[in-house]
Amino acid sequence: MHNWEPPEDVRLSARERLALLEIEADLKRDRRLAHRMGEESRGASLPLAVLLLAAASVFVAVAGVRTSDAALLWCFVLLWPLTLLQAFRLLCRTVRHHRGGDRAARPWHGG
Repeated sequence: MHNWEPPEDVRLSARERLALLEIEADLKRDRRLAHRMGEESRGASLPLAVLLLAAASVFVAVAGVRTSDAALLWCFVLLWPLTLLQAFRLLCRTVRHHRGGDRAARPWHGG
């Protein structure tokens, strides 16, 4: 079944409903559009994740060094690479956004 339902006061012909279903199916198959839509919906979550991971990493590192607790130090060892990875993703997304996402800046993406 389709996700889109017209308002109650709008009547569409069978031909118009079929056209809308075909358009929706085409949009669902467009992977680049789905990827871009997914990035837009997650827009605020990545910076927040980086901020929280960085805060947690610093807290665990300081607590681990002050207490000499091996469990806290291992938590830092696990958190820090994840923090760096997410920060790198945020940096890449920011650079891509400032470039305007133009394809000329990314020649390895064919087409």
